[in-house]
Amino acid sequence: MTSTEPRFTPQPANRWNDAEAPQGDGLAALAYRSRLLGADRSVVNIYGGNTSTKSIEKDHLGRDVTVLWVKGSGSDIASITERGFAGLKLDEVLPLFERESMSDEEMTAYLERTVFEPGRPRQSIETLLHAFVPAKHVDHTHPDAIISIACAPDGERVMREIYGERAAWVPYIRPGFELSRQIGAAVRDHPQLECVVMGKHGLVTWGNTARESYENTLRIIGEAQAYLNARRQDPPFGGPVVQTLPDEQRDALLVRLLPVLRGAMRTHAPVILQVDSSPEVLEFVNSRDAAALSQVGAACPDHLVHTKRVPLFLDWTPDDGEEALIERARAGVAAFALEYRHYFEQHRSPQDRMFPAAPRVTLVPGIGMITSGADAHGAEVSRQLYRRAIAVMRGATSLGGFVSLTAAEAYAVEYWPLELYKLAQKPAPKVLEGHVALVTGAASGIGRAIARRLAQDGAHVVIADLNAAGGQQVAEDIVSERGWQRATSVAMNVTREEQVQAAYRHAVLSYGGVDIVVNNAGIASSAPVEDTSLEMWNTNQSILSTGYFLVAREAFRIMKAQNTGGNLVFVGSKNSLAAGKNAAAYSVAKAAEIHLARCLAEEGGAHGIRVNSVLPDSVLSGSAIWDSKWRAERAATYGIREDQLEEFYRNRNTLKVNILPEDIAEAVYFFATPAASKTTGGILTVDGGVPTAYVR
Repeated sequence: MTSTEPRFTPQPANRWNDAEAPQGDGLAALAYRSRLLGADRSVVNIYGGNTSTKSIEKDHLGRDVTVLWVKGSGSDIASITERGFAGLKLDEVLPLFERESMSDEEMTAYLERTVFEPGRPRQSIETLLHAFVPAKHVDHTHPDAIISIACAPDGERVMREIYGERAAWVPYIRPGFELSRQIGAAVRDHPQLECVVMGKHGLVTWGNTARESYENTLRIIGEAQAYLNARRQDPPFGGPVVQTLPDEQRDALLVRLLPVLRGAMRTHAPVILQVDSSPEVLEFVNSRDAAALSQVGAACPDHLVHTKRVPLFLDWTPDDGEEALIERARAGVAAFALEYRHYFEQHRSPQDRMFPAAPRVTLVPGIGMITSGADAHGAEVSRQLYRRAIAVMRGATSLGGFVSLTAAEAYAVEYWPLELYKLAQKPAPKVLEGHVALVTGAASGIGRAIARRLAQDGAHVVIADLNAAGGQQVAEDIVSERGWQRATSVAMNVTREEQVQAAYRHAVLSYGGVDIVVNNAGIASSAPVEDTSLEMWNTNQSILSTGYFLVAREAFRIMKAQNTGGNLVFVGSKNSLAAGKNAAAYSVAKAAEIHLARCLAEEGGAHGIRVNSVLPDSVLSGSAIWDSKWRAERAATYGIREDQLEEFYRNRNTLKVNILPEDIAEAVYFFATPAASKTTGGILTVDGGVPTAYVR
């Protein structure tokens, strides 16, 4: 997209479809209308906005009750269903309009007593706005075009120029009773109004039917967009002063930058990073005015909860070079944290506890935008919202400048007790939340079980396997079970140095770095020594020894760049300790693995990098190795049939148990978590107790 292409359409697309719309004008129609509004992020932010309808319902005694259905707190209207709305008894809510004032705590406690139907989500923070506006259907949105006007230096005058007496302007007030009352009064006192524009905040519109409310919202936004379009500045933001780097050069810089940046942020909390190098972002970060504009503040309250008040802007250009970028990233995160602490201390209440002081958005000229979150979805929310902020700044500057919430206003939203309550309702973070794990040989058997176990407790997992299709399927299964971008896959042959490096490159560009690496890729060969070919010997050494070395070496490089420690877990074998009859090539390579792990434990200790080994025995279930000729070879070694192998292995261990992939996964999980924080160079056998393989 070039700067000469329009950034605002004359009107958002009307997606209403009578064939799809529910019959009637109640809750089902509200959910349908809401999803249509949320389908356009330039109209409603992710997790932002709220919608409502008022309808007559039967209560539990069969009495008619007027119910206000309003979006539940914390939901996203783009995907909301009927169950996502709270229901309140409107006749019990409306008397609040006569009050002069009401604290947030009083308002919340009161509304909890007006619930019509138990078991529904908590009502939106802006519920009273919907109650006090005397219309059946009400939409509160955060359109880019409207917020551009609301954040312009002379926004009220611009609004009047567009809408005349059809609109009311309400100066910025934090959402709550007073704002709702002012909006309700404006609409009640001026029947000609078609909308209310909220300074530095958003838009309120309404209608007699769900379709009318939806189309009124689009029409009002369309008028604002047309006005902005006529005044569009090309180039925006003062024009470019930095050239965008070619993709290959940009990615090479990111592979170095992201672990450093993520490591600096992880001193505050574990994070996942995401990169946006889209034309819209680059147009902003490369511009003359980006450094100053980005520090003005958030475009609206809904943004700053996920982006912080300002981003980190790295004062760097490609001409400054790679090392300067790395140093400015480290220094930038430290300076940002210092400034954030100052902001917190300046505005805090005694009971406030500071959020992590790392930036949520980092802007890098020539490269793009890097966003962070406790998980990939959190980083994506930050990315989406700062994209909206850029659009708002583009529109506002075409009207003479960009103004934002003051630091005090921003703090009052960021540490608003009602927002804190929403955060408090979220489940506690899992042990590996914000961690990235790379597991080799993860398309099947032990590796697949390990990947799923780490993902179960919050890790984002890179599935690395020679079997690309199998690895992709495992990643898709984890995403389906655990959530957006919780896993990704990459084809990798552990014996090929360039493929190992490419796999880590993929991990860094996907998530920002790596914290846990599980060396698990394997092969097994069986033959008497006189029948062991040089090719068999070299293949075992190449995959089980050299492959483990290559994977571990790249892990060390990234973990040292992050400077926050790390965990390597080697999946060895009973044969790492016990001699394997007719398996010299395999056993020697497996012994090399655990000694490599011990050597690396010594090297990694000073950097907080732990290296431990798990030694399984005879894990037949779901194993690609045991589905190969290895099964027949081992059966022949012991003089039994293949179908007797499982019983044979069970009977030879002390506990008389079969070892499953999930058993190995639990041991790996232990080493990867803080439970093993003081263990390195360790060996944990998971073999049911094979006396010849006892560690000694």
